[in-house]
Amino acid sequence: MRREDLTVFLAVAEERSFTRAAARLGLTQSTLSHAMRAFEERLGVRLLTRTTRRVAPTEAGERLLRAARAGLEAIEAKLAALTELRDTPAGTVRITTSQHAYETILWPALARLLPLYPDLRVEAVIEHRFIDIVAERFDAGIRLGEAVERDMIAVRIGPDLRWIVVGAPAYLEGRDRPVMPQDLTAHRCINYRQTTSGSLYAWEFAKEGRILDVRVEGPLAVNDVTPAREAAVAGLGLAYLPEDVAAAALAEGRLVQLLADWCPPAPGCHLYDPSRRQIAPALAVVIEALRRQAR
Repeated sequence: MRREDLTVFLAVAEERSFTRAAARLGLTQSTLSHAMRAFEERLGVRLLTRTTRRVAPTEAGERLLRAARAGLEAIEAKLAALTELRDTPAGTVRITTSQHAYETILWPALARLLPLYPDLRVEAVIEHRFIDIVAERFDAGIRLGEAVERDMIAVRIGPDLRWIVVGAPAYLEGRDRPVMPQDLTAHRCINYRQTTSGSLYAWEFAKEGRILDVRVEGPLAVNDVTPAREAAVAGLGLAYLPEDVAAAALAEGRLVQLLADWCPPAPGCHLYDPSRRQIAPALAVVIEALRRQAR
């Protein structure tokens, strides 16, 4: 087995796609497919199941994938230990984050941090879906506190976040304003399509221990808060937004807040990483920068 063979197999097995694996390795899809087929022929074992829609490891492929990941994690731990001998942290930190968390929390911290460490590199991958950071080889992830899995070590890096209902004055003119969350069913609303599950998100409300989830309908569905805000400002319907995303439009009178007493604050953003991994110096520097910013 050559190192190049293992690199090709890992890319395809982790991406579950020859197209994405080729982009990750900087190869053409045909070159990657040929290399993978030649590797399987040399081993005499089929490692991948290929269909027109998906690529998945076979039983033998899963065994090789587990063994390869264990070996790579051991190597990464050794390399992390070696970097401790340097005067300054170095290496690449891969972080998965949402668009909102990147713009409001991660980027402000990186803008101050990266100029101080010329050998430090951060790869921020903006995802709307929830992913397995171990399987997809991320060093850490940033998500709202309530969305962090229980087996992760989480560090709070952002304040409480309040989601609010807003609408444009032009939309509200001549319409009854909602008094209870259930009243939203009589309004045109901007829906969210959840990337992970594919379902439409039910707006969440709470008041004095009472919790309500409301499924809304409307002319538009999006998967990010920025287009939802713009649609609300344009008068297309009501939107459910993080308070900081709506703040400027509220201050300027382009949006009006509704159902304020049903929108309590929720746990803010946390950075999380697998509890079984030793924290590399490069990741430790990023975590400390985010903690300082939160303070």
